[in-house]
Amino acid sequence: MQTSANGINLIKQFEGLKLTAYQDSVGVWTIGYGHTGRDVKPSQTISSNQADQLLRQDLARFEQGVSNLIKVSIKQNQFDALVSFSYNLGLGNLQSSTLLRLLNQGDYQAAAGQFPLWNKAGGKVLPGLTRRRLAEQALFQGATKC
Repeated sequence: MQTSANGINLIKQFEGLKLTAYQDSVGVWTIGYGHTGRDVKPSQTISSNQADQLLRQDLARFEQGVSNLIKVSIKQNQFDALVSFSYNLGLGNLQSSTLLRLLNQGDYQAAAGQFPLWNKAGGKVLPGLTRRRLAEQALFQGATKC
């Protein structure tokens, strides 16, 4: 599966676009739509086209990772929500999550209930993460607008 326009729009909305590298709330160097990695350096700048290209490259990795972790049938909106979740938190957190365990047991409703629990960074609840998790939860449950 690939992320739909709804999923991409959700990620873009919450990541925001930054054309100059910055440190996120836990000190990770970030650029574009939340792109991180060894290629991101202090004072680095990119164009909006480069940001879109980085997002597409990153999405491919997360789409593959989510596809590999999910053992049950899911709908496009659920896939999109899980890609957004993983894009923000990392595939390792999805892999070790109760959310994934419940989903792979076929308990879609209980899995959806797990999204809001992932609203902390550096041990602190962040309002932006709370909003994102609720938007991902709504998308997972079938809402098309976030």
